[in-house]
Amino acid sequence: MVVLGVVSPQHILPLVPICKTQIPPNSAVSSETQYLTKRKALIFTSSSLISSFIYTPHHYSATAFQIDQFQQDEDRIVQLFEETSPSVVFIKNLELAKGSNDSTKVLANDENAKVEGTGSGFIWDKFGHIVTNYHVIAKLATDQSGLQRCKVSLVNAKGESIAKEAKIVGVDPAYDLAVLKVYVEGDEVKPISVGTSRGLRVGQSCFAIGNPYGFENTLTTGVVSGLGREIPAPNGAAIKGAIQTDAAINAGNSGGPLIDSSGHVIGVNTATFTRRGSGMSSGVNFAIPIDTVVRTIPYLIVYGTTYKDRY
Repeated sequence: MVVLGVVSPQHILPLVPICKTQIPPNSAVSSETQYLTKRKALIFTSSSLISSFIYTPHHYSATAFQIDQFQQDEDRIVQLFEETSPSVVFIKNLELAKGSNDSTKVLANDENAKVEGTGSGFIWDKFGHIVTNYHVIAKLATDQSGLQRCKVSLVNAKGESIAKEAKIVGVDPAYDLAVLKVYVEGDEVKPISVGTSRGLRVGQSCFAIGNPYGFENTLTTGVVSGLGREIPAPNGAAIKGAIQTDAAINAGNSGGPLIDSSGHVIGVNTATFTRRGSGMSSGVNFAIPIDTVVRTIPYLIVYGTTYKDRY
């Protein structure tokens, strides 16, 4: 029950003339007019109170709509992560102890091995090809001792976590890209959904999935902060057309996917500016555009190197 309240006579304001015609004090209609005017004022005041209460349900309805919209947005991000994360892998670089050549124990529990670094990658196709950054596996690519190994942890189609030793198929230091391959015979894997970096707009949402500091399957969110950036490549050249984002990218995120709101990969997370001596991300992060990756990876899979380096 809504209580509108009671208005007492002493709370009624003095009448204010609404026209220039003045009624003499002793006029016969004076008291009746004042009574009617007071009655109108009382009705007006009550109507105002009623109107204010009538507006309240509409306000609650708008608030409920906003809450529902927030819930839908949250559910969409959760679904995006759940659908994409099985395509993201955890890469661990290991150095075997001298005299140890048994990779089986190393893959099982890193026994007799030193962890040299970690990174991320994503499954390119159902044959077990994995895309990552060259700098993530650079030690294996330049190994002269025969002690370097690459361990990849991934999830199969059944949702089971498995660990495999990966071999290098091809590298392109000029674009900081590399392709690994794991033996997936008997294990069905889920390739990532490849999008395009053409038509990206500054301000659109993007998401990074990776393994920063070894914390597997970490999701960070942000926006596309800039386009057409230039970042240094491992071979000293410049990588042009990089995507800038404020989605957090830290050590261990390298090689992982940058995805759009539809779950399509739009870039390979590659670099971040850090404050000198701190090792902390400044929020200025970069990814290699997926269109560059799409042009490069097939050559690395087939020839082991880029087309321009074949001759």
